Formats: sequence, C-alpha cells, structure tokens
Amino acid sequence: MNFCPSCGAPVLRRVPEGDHLPRFVCTACGAIHYRNPKLIAGCVPEIDGRILLCRRAIEPRRGYWTVPAGFMETGETLQQAAARECREEALARVEIGSLCAIVHVLHAEQVHVMFRATLADPSFGVGVESLEVKLCEERELPWADLAFRSVEFALRRYFEDRAGRRNELHFHTIE
Repeated sequence: MNFCPSCGAPVLRRVPEGDHLPRFVCTACGAIHYRNPKLIAGCVPEIDGRILLCRRAIEPRRGYWTVPAGFMETGETLQQAAARECREEALARVEIGSLCAIVHVLHAEQVHVMFRATLADPSFGVGVESLEVKLCEERELPWADLAFRSVEFALRRYFEDRAGRRNELHFHTIE
C-alpha cells in the first residue's frame, strides 16, 4: 500500500502507538490500515463414495486439480461461500456439512476452510474457472496433480475420517 484509501495521502509502514506490529499509517489523516489474511472457503463434495474434482482453468496452478474453493465474499457465511464456489466451478449444488480442515497458508496470507459436503443431486458441469470436472473414487484421485497442499491435506484427512467413521476437524500450517 502506497496511498491512504481514505484521503489519498502517502502511507508509511510503522508501529502505531498502542500496537505491537507494523501497520500502514497515513501521513496526513493518521488512519491505520490493517493487512489481514484472506479467507478461502471450499468443500469436499461427495456422492456415492466419489469426490467431485475440478481442473483449474485459471492461475495460479492452471491445469491442476482441486476441490471447489475460492475467496469468501463480504455478506456471506463460510458455508454459503463454499456452496457458491461449488456452483461457480462445478455447476453443482451441495449440502454443506461439518468442518473438515482449516489450513493456515502463511506465505499467501490466507486461511483455507474446507467443509465436508454432499452433492444435492448428481448433476454437475464445467464452470468458467474449470477446464474439466469429474467424480473420482479415492484410488483414482490425481494426488501428484493436485493444485495446492491445502487441498491435499483436506482430502487426506477426509479419507482418514471416512475410513474411521469419524468427522474430526483438522488444523495445519503451510509456511
């Protein structure tokens, strides 16, 4: 950030009085601007024991496989964001279930929140952010071609939980 979104004056990065971390502080109006992690909401959609995967049509990681996920929008819950991303990327309607994984992706300044989900009906298709969409059994998953480590973590925990008939919440940090 170079300029204050409030008044347009230059900002400096310094520790404001009463704080302990450097922030962007306006040199004119004194407004303090915080830079916080962005939330990514997604789901592991399942039907008949198979998982719905999307092959990305956009960067980063174009051509690699992922579960439906994306940036949360203002005015929606995490569950609504996960369901919306599934509609946008896979043209699929899902029923969002319990939390599966929360992954702190420090280098990207993001927090990835993944839910378990069930396809509400068996129809799906290729959304604008996908090159291809398919259902996979666990043994068919393209592990080496997954787009993100957070997705691999969520999928591995999902299958471990399914095998053990439990629904645990798993945490992970990626530097």
